[in-house]
Amino acid sequence: MIRTTAAAFAGLTALRARADSVPSPYGALTPRAAENANEFFLALPPDFRYTILSRAGDLMEDGTPSPRFPDGMAAFGVGSELRLVRNHEILDVTLALVPGRSSYDALAGGGTTTIVVDPRWRVPLRQFVSLSGTSTNCAGGPTPWGSWITCEETTRGEGDGFTRSHGYCFEVPAAADTLVPALPLPHLGRFVHEAAAVDPRTGILYLTEDQEQAGLYRCVPNRPFELASGGRLQMLAVRDLAAFDGAQGQTVGTRLPVSWVEIADPDPSDAETNPGAVFAQGRARGGAQFRRLEGAWFGNGSLFFVSTTGGANAIGQVWQYRARIARRRAVGAQQSGSWDGDLTLLFESHSAEEARMPDNVTITPRGSLLLCEDNMVANHLHGLTPHGDVFPFARNILRGNEESEFAGATFSPDGETLFVNLQRAGVTLAIWGPWQRGPL
Repeated sequence: MIRTTAAAFAGLTALRARADSVPSPYGALTPRAAENANEFFLALPPDFRYTILSRAGDLMEDGTPSPRFPDGMAAFGVGSELRLVRNHEILDVTLALVPGRSSYDALAGGGTTTIVVDPRWRVPLRQFVSLSGTSTNCAGGPTPWGSWITCEETTRGEGDGFTRSHGYCFEVPAAADTLVPALPLPHLGRFVHEAAAVDPRTGILYLTEDQEQAGLYRCVPNRPFELASGGRLQMLAVRDLAAFDGAQGQTVGTRLPVSWVEIADPDPSDAETNPGAVFAQGRARGGAQFRRLEGAWFGNGSLFFVSTTGGANAIGQVWQYRARIARRRAVGAQQSGSWDGDLTLLFESHSAEEARMPDNVTITPRGSLLLCEDNMVANHLHGLTPHGDVFPFARNILRGNEESEFAGATFSPDGETLFVNLQRAGVTLAIWGPWQRGPL
């Protein structure tokens, strides 16, 4: 099993005032061809290899071509199988590879596909559409109970020519072998969603928002581990700092006590014309503001999340929220609880050499973070160690597609294989090698 430990991050005593960009402990990056094709997608350290699992246009199990723009993704062990559930960030059917196929909105071209992979030989066995008719499925997150939460990064609706409202989250069981019903979860908010991450102790779901004025949200479910049961949507607030803006003027390593403010209307009627309607509710009650919150991952009592354009140079920050469960007994009632914690800026990029616009994030088997860059210059996978060292692990070298972002980085359950997408190139890759040589 993957050790999603982040314990080394908890103390923060070793973090530098600013992270150091260091050479890769795995060695210099060298262009390498895919094992199953004479094509150069990546530069990797010595002794690392990769193969192509899927590319846009490949025929899937039902005879339809694999959609374009693969984005957020997670790996699941389902019996003896390894499965990848991945998003496709497609707006409408004019961009879709397979128009007209829908379980939600016939005019929306996004959704998810599932790839069943042979875990030993790292080859795809089959792939199929697992959710369709949604729009702009950017990121999401896995749940402890074996499903993928896919998030729509748009609040467009009927006024924009769709047949249904968008801006919701949907749940896709990893074990599903066919198209699943697309059931929106409005209590998770209607806003410009990015990622989702679940605390396995409580079932609380955390959500990021990809806007210039963005909030960090959580949904406290009515029944833990049952998202369909409904719940309360809340927005993070920094105590005694009602006008807190995390995008600028923050110091790496400083712990800030936080609380959560209620969102009275998570599904506002004006969300289609005002994508910031949910954010405005939380901000009015003292909620914290960030800039373009994207990737998020939960591990060992902490939520790690990324502000893609945060920081003094607007090229990226990584934050850590550590949940603290404080319980008290209410008079005449059963045990009740309130969840608070603290917020810490782990990393702020000061130069493109450190990192340029990180997006998706995952925790590695050895407790570091792996950051996916998304910029129009040169895209890397960067490691961020608990000591604050940042180093390049991989670089996109695909000719003509160098600006294609890395997305959906996720490790296999045994920690031996890293799966990742090159979004605009439309490919899903499997990477393996001597991980034990370094902190990933």
